[in-house]
Amino acid sequence: MSDDTTGTTDAPVPGESHKAGAFDVRNIIGALMGVYGVILALAGLFGDQELDKTGGVNANLWTGLALIVVSVFFIGWARLKPIVVPAEVHRPDDDPTRPAPQRKRPPVH
Repeated sequence: MSDDTTGTTDAPVPGESHKAGAFDVRNIIGALMGVYGVILALAGLFGDQELDKTGGVNANLWTGLALIVVSVFFIGWARLKPIVVPAEVHRPDDDPTRPAPQRKRPPVH
């Protein structure tokens, strides 16, 4: 236990920008590719390789390794260049130039 009395937290403060974090689509894509890559790599190492069907290449192993590399790329990309969510986001239906149905506004007198 630490006695941190500075009052700092990692929670976003209203009015300040924050990072997308786990909700960044690159993290989700990287995680899914990583899971599939590990499954394929393990299938290539321990499963029936059926080399006669693939021309002597262990396709599961090489595809799994490639997916793991792509997964590391996506997760690294998300960590090095995080998406910053602005503090204030305007609703798209408040834009009068947008070609979409507008909310009814009370008349100005």
